[in-house]
Amino acid sequence: MADQHEHRARRMWRAVEPIHAVTYFAPESKAVCDALGTRGYWMSYFGLRAAPLGTAPPELVTALFYNFHPAHVARAVPDVWAVAPPERYLAARLEAVDAALRRLVGSEVLAGPEVAEAAAIARDAALAAPTAGRALAAANAALPWPEAPHLVLWQAQTVLREHRGDGHVAALLTAGLDPLEALVVFAADQGLDAAALRLRRGWSEREWDAAAARLADRDLLDRSGALTDEGRLLRAEVEAHTDALADVAWLAVGAERAERLVVLAAPLVAALAAGDGFMPENPMGLRLLPVAG
Repeated sequence: MADQHEHRARRMWRAVEPIHAVTYFAPESKAVCDALGTRGYWMSYFGLRAAPLGTAPPELVTALFYNFHPAHVARAVPDVWAVAPPERYLAARLEAVDAALRRLVGSEVLAGPEVAEAAAIARDAALAAPTAGRALAAANAALPWPEAPHLVLWQAQTVLREHRGDGHVAALLTAGLDPLEALVVFAADQGLDAAALRLRRGWSEREWDAAAARLADRDLLDRSGALTDEGRLLRAEVEAHTDALADVAWLAVGAERAERLVVLAAPLVAALAAGDGFMPENPMGLRLLPVAG
């Protein structure tokens, strides 16, 4: 049974986000980028995710993605646009997602009425998501809609997850957490491997320790690196603010249709989790909804 106290927007993110996350976890994405000529995982990641922005410079990508070290981004951007123009990455990510979903879920299921219904609900939510002040959501919302229902579902969730992420950045700024401080607090709150998260985002141990010291000076961390009561409260406020900002889309579609989307997405997500389309220990702290039964 789902947690009855969980915010609706968070429940919807947990229910549908894995359908977008296949973009970065399934091997098809790196394979199509390798075919374009990218080198390594991060060049493919930045190419696929930043492509809706056009030939964005590293400073813009760093600003919008928020928690990556600027040098980490600069190792891939703008070189990624010399490999191929953004429109090629946009086509490549649709190709990769299509291939991954067909392999993991099956073409027959994807062609069924349940996926078409899920796509219609998710698209209505994405169309209702306001994009003012939300650059990544706006860039993805401006893209043409694909024809296949499973790709409509994927694109709708892409808009919705970037809409949520843009709002999350606003919440972090309001809380006075810079990019690295946000990661340190997040790792402490979620019990994540701090060293692994630090390396994935390109920060040095010295920089991480300096951010932890700044947080300790604000009484958000204790000297062992654990969250204080004030730190836990701030984290809760950031997540509550994020959820509230993301809920506009689900308010528009209504509680009944939103919950119907949870039901429709569940078997797709289960198939992704059973294969290589979802990383259980992921840097987003995304935990799948429990399977009903």
